Amino acid sequence: MYLIVGLGNPGQQYAQTRHNAGFDALAVLADQLNVSITRRKDDALIGECYIGTQKTLLCMPQTFMNLSGHAVSALLHYFRIPMENLIVIYDDIDLPPGTVRIRKNGSAGTHNGMRSIVEQLGSDQFARVRIGVGDRPQGADLAAWVLGHVADEEERKLLEESFQQAALAVACFVKEGVEAAMCKYNTKKQKKAKGTADAGTLPQSPAGE
Repeated sequence: MYLIVGLGNPGQQYAQTRHNAGFDALAVLADQLNVSITRRKDDALIGECYIGTQKTLLCMPQTFMNLSGHAVSALLHYFRIPMENLIVIYDDIDLPPGTVRIRKNGSAGTHNGMRSIVEQLGSDQFARVRIGVGDRPQGADLAAWVLGHVADEEERKLLEESFQQAALAVACFVKEGVEAAMCKYNTKKQKKAKGTADAGTLPQSPAGE
């Protein structure tokens, strides 16, 4: 069983902010798999489905970002999911908008949600999918930047495209392994030529709730 966690802050005031990129990407994945993330469990909303032949749990923690680790740790233990089957999706200011990066493991960096997860698990040996949101303008407040809504249409388009790519990357990870996912999706987002088809779509889930 896999646990796929999208990080964000609950509440309408935080919807579609840069810091909620993990929520947004997970919502795209859930939509593609035809599963709703509505069941309440251990300070999180979850939905169960299959990606390929793998039973998968989609999770949106409902604590604020800096307490995300509580829900993740509880779900791993309750469902007896090994840490190597945990994938966390989150925003990264060190990557430009439109960029997706997959890593097998690594430090939490400055991201409070990731810091909480690493602290609660006592390890950073789990996979993550980073979605670039770009750094703040010089002199701007970091919190205001990541909690801000995206007004620029081009930036919003790039973010929405990266949510689609992140969803595809997660599905590839679960079905084909991390190496295959890194090979296919750890590339800088290129502008798509007019009339060019999308890179791919996710299959419908054979089971869900």
